[in-house]
Amino acid sequence: MPITDFLERNAKIYPNDVALVEINPEKQPDKNVTWREYNLIETAAESDKYRREITWRDFDIRANRFANLLFTRGIKRGDKVAILLMNCLEWLPIYFGILKTGAIVVPMNYRYSSEEIKYCLDLADVRMLVFGPEFIERINAVKDGIPAVDNLFFVGKGSETPNYADNYAEMTYYCSSQVPPVELSDEDDGAIYFSSGTTGFPKAILHRHAALVSSCYAEQNHHSQTKDDVFLCIPPLYHTGAKMHWFGSLVTGGKAVLLRGVRPEWVIETVSDEKATIVWLLVPWIQDILDAIDRGDIDLSEHTLTQWRLMHAGAQPVPPSLIKRWKSIFPTHQYDTNYGLSESIGPGCVHLGVENIHKVGAIGKAGFGWKTAIVGEDGKPVKAGDVGELAVYGDGVMKCYYKNPVATAEILKDGWLLTGDMAKEDEDGFIYLVDRKKDVIISGGENLYPVQIEDHLRAYEKIKDVAVIGLPDKRLGEIAAAIIEIKEGVSCTEEEINEFCLALPKYKRPRRIIFAKVPRNPTGKIEKPKLREIYCGGSLVEAQILS
Repeated sequence: MPITDFLERNAKIYPNDVALVEINPEKQPDKNVTWREYNLIETAAESDKYRREITWRDFDIRANRFANLLFTRGIKRGDKVAILLMNCLEWLPIYFGILKTGAIVVPMNYRYSSEEIKYCLDLADVRMLVFGPEFIERINAVKDGIPAVDNLFFVGKGSETPNYADNYAEMTYYCSSQVPPVELSDEDDGAIYFSSGTTGFPKAILHRHAALVSSCYAEQNHHSQTKDDVFLCIPPLYHTGAKMHWFGSLVTGGKAVLLRGVRPEWVIETVSDEKATIVWLLVPWIQDILDAIDRGDIDLSEHTLTQWRLMHAGAQPVPPSLIKRWKSIFPTHQYDTNYGLSESIGPGCVHLGVENIHKVGAIGKAGFGWKTAIVGEDGKPVKAGDVGELAVYGDGVMKCYYKNPVATAEILKDGWLLTGDMAKEDEDGFIYLVDRKKDVIISGGENLYPVQIEDHLRAYEKIKDVAVIGLPDKRLGEIAAAIIEIKEGVSCTEEEINEFCLALPKYKRPRRIIFAKVPRNPTGKIEKPKLREIYCGGSLVEAQILS
């Protein structure tokens, strides 16, 4: 079955139930807006309000209207339509409207520069682009260089619509709300997502409808979501992580809340006000919430949080010390982590499970509908306990890198996806990430895995964040350097860090300490290429004491 069937089912069974809520905490909560047919154009102009919501019926109607609008512009099965929007109430109806035409939806990273936008539009053969007000200047810079993009739709106030685009709300208002007469199958191409681009410009990852549907079932199975659950979604919807976790709400017909902001007080207030039961957080946000509570910036007694049953984290290795600290403040919370990558349709190909909190630090075992293996350079499984590359197999594996057969052949082997992550299994079969294959530091003939060093350093009470990279060294080839971000309001010295690292084997201790901010992308992953460019591309910045 195609994923659009879930939306149409919810519209029939739960027509008047709230499907999505958008919270814009930077605005004053003076007016709530319900996004319904009779005031669609008006509410498009109300997009700067604190809270908006939409029912399952109107969600489906909006998807149908946009699909029928696309037909009038010549979009057909297999065409590509891109989305370049910040999280908003329009995002998912547009996504499903594209799918309902049989076209391929192409979500784009909102951090892309003009050059990257043009590159990705060209790479994916995009014919139509939907974009928001935050991107006007970037689109202005490339609009004359993307002739293959026949139409541009602007999501925002009519008065702000660029003269080269049509206004999304005004155009869809007059389109049919009937379900498009398009038959879809599991084998149809459904979406192109872009890789993180850590080795240059992004690759285009092509997925079938079967992959999208598999992530729905995996998410609901892993987190036991029901109709009564309320999922708080904070990460960007262009990324597989956020959207595929939301798919649990799609399967059950439950409400989801899109929070436009990551400040700790906004997260806690939204959990309380919207009665959220499930929240997915990235490691930096967990750290920020805990720090805000410790400082007294958040008084938990002022909020309704008893309904909050599950906090899960992912997108990077999760330090056990961080979860131990979380559980000390939220002892009743279930905790889970899901591992995945865009090539495996996002989170869930490996899954810890709420019943396995004693294994925090592991990413878990094969997720629902998945198989895993840890293999050596020869592609054969390594011995139990040895480090190898993690490979996964399941319906969520990508079809290919679009228009890149060479790169596809490098990571797809007989249906198995080579993840590029080095891992090992313990005696109970739980998988632990060691590091990215390309991030391994070879120092004096020894393999150093930065994640292991980072996990140790994060346990130090003064450290907020840390990244370990390799720096060139004439004698050893490479040495481990720790870029350390200290918590606000405290001071720390290099001597303190070195003393704390005495607990590590000598060869694993970082040989250079750099106090600086640790850059992360919107999905919480450390931007190590940026750090290498800063510290390896020129003269090394000497360590300094920050307070």
